[in-house]
Amino acid sequence: MPSANREPVLLAWLDGFTDRIGRGIAWLVVVMMAVQFAIVVMRYVLGIHSIVMQESVMYMHAMVFMLASAWTLRNDGHVRVDIFYRRLSARGRAWIDLGGTLFLLIPVLAFIALSSLGYVTSSWSILERSPDGGIPAVFLLKSLILLMVALLMIQAIAQVLRQTLILRGRLPGHTPGHEEVL
Repeated sequence: MPSANREPVLLAWLDGFTDRIGRGIAWLVVVMMAVQFAIVVMRYVLGIHSIVMQESVMYMHAMVFMLASAWTLRNDGHVRVDIFYRRLSARGRAWIDLGGTLFLLIPVLAFIALSSLGYVTSSWSILERSPDGGIPAVFLLKSLILLMVALLMIQAIAQVLRQTLILRGRLPGHTPGHEEVL
């Protein structure tokens, strides 16, 4: 049985998985900036245009936003109206977070998965390519939707576990890390 201040193994593994994915994806921002810089130099200094490089920035941008969303959730970085939330006790915040995960996040993820499954599978069935002669892997870009859902679902499970442990008094609650400006 875990002590009051120690995360259970499953929760630590889920959070660790999300952290590793998030930190890896964060480095993609540096690569994306370097490619964008190269595009500008090539276009305005050398007079060369590359559709593949231009599309690669779009692909990396999509990867950053879609694949880092679970990491953002893990680190409490999504937009939230904190007027009442930050004044609640740790148990009160745990109830809000648990309800939000069970009744908002998970149903929205299920909706996104079900409504995009046909979109992604039809793209895979024809191995959809760029209409402009760029990256011949639009089907992979569209697959990011389902990958985002999977990563967010993994973090949603971690959130449910964490909030349940807080409510049972087996983990300490957290205090929101950002300050409210009045």
